[in-house]
Amino acid sequence: MSDTPAPPPPSRSRLKVFITIALVIAASGGLLGWWMLGSSESTDDAQIDGHIVPTAARVQGTVLRVHVQDNQEVTAGDLLVELDPRDYELACARAEAELADAQAAAQEAAAAVPVASATSTGHLSGARAGVQEAQAAIEAARASLNAATARRAAADARVSVAETADRKAAADLARFEPLIKKEEISRAQYDAAVAAADTARASLASARAAVAEADNDIARSQSLVTQAQAGLSGAEASARAAAAAPSQIAGSRAHASAAEARVQRAQAALEQAKLNLEYTRVRAARGGLVSRKTVEVGQIVQPGQPLLALVPLDDVWVTANFKETQLEDMRAGQPARISVDAFDHTFDGKVESIAAATGARFSLLPPENASGNFVKVVQRVPVKITLAPGQNDERLLRPGMSVHVTVAPR
Repeated sequence: MSDTPAPPPPSRSRLKVFITIALVIAASGGLLGWWMLGSSESTDDAQIDGHIVPTAARVQGTVLRVHVQDNQEVTAGDLLVELDPRDYELACARAEAELADAQAAAQEAAAAVPVASATSTGHLSGARAGVQEAQAAIEAARASLNAATARRAAADARVSVAETADRKAAADLARFEPLIKKEEISRAQYDAAVAAADTARASLASARAAVAEADNDIARSQSLVTQAQAGLSGAEASARAAAAAPSQIAGSRAHASAAEARVQRAQAALEQAKLNLEYTRVRAARGGLVSRKTVEVGQIVQPGQPLLALVPLDDVWVTANFKETQLEDMRAGQPARISVDAFDHTFDGKVESIAAATGARFSLLPPENASGNFVKVVQRVPVKITLAPGQNDERLLRPGMSVHVTVAPR
């Protein structure tokens, strides 16, 4: 028989190979884990953050109904609280009446603009025509006065001639009277002298009557001139008043514009009244869970008074406060592992941003290191970490939950 040992069974050879491969993988994993843990940064000073949407009253009123309870889920637009709307309904009715009144006044003012324009233009044209008529009347009266003055001058000349003729006829008659008594002249000559004297007296009387008539004509013409001048003064005054037609038209248009402005003001007041009426129905600004509800039926609320808060659980993130010495290699986009104290589950996320200042700088009373004794304290900087898509589909995370965050190298 041969002394060569028999080969080992195949099953034992495979087992050795598998063990060797497992040891290599474990060593590699250990080295990789040691390297990652050695270069990663972690902190347990971290918590879930989210939006807290305060819901407050926009108007004053008495609460009639509250349609939600604590921790109830609502969607955007859901009715949350109803206030007594009666005061605001009356305000809407009053605003509508004031708007109707303003619109009627505006229509009346707008209709008065063309009427005022036509009336003012007609007055101006009539006044100008009246001035022209008065001027023509003055010219006619002055012409009549000139004619009467000329007739008076002619009558004065006739009187002078008649007086001369009368004196001569009277003198001849006086000279012939003694002669006729002595019969030194004939009766025919005497009668001729008497007739001449009568004719001269008649001519003198006629001339004097013409003078009186001319005086009457002059007085009448002067009165007409005075009346025409008064008429011209009145026509000129009317023309000056009518000349203000453009300003009257402008005033009418300004009145119409003011009435239209009152309409717009009344329209705005109506819109505000409708808004106030709408504000009596408090609705959800966005979806979320109702929290911190303080409103109750019968309560009188004031504008700006908080009623409740809405917490949208579909939009949460992690705020991790890392020490400033941990930020040397931390950058936006680095992967992060989030362990929540409340759940035996780890979430994936990434670094979105690093705050612009430390938390102490944003505190109510920031430390003043320039005064007193200085003790160096390692500051912490908030780092915002967002969850990977699909990590919080069940919406288990609540703002304020404590978490442990590990940021791995890129």
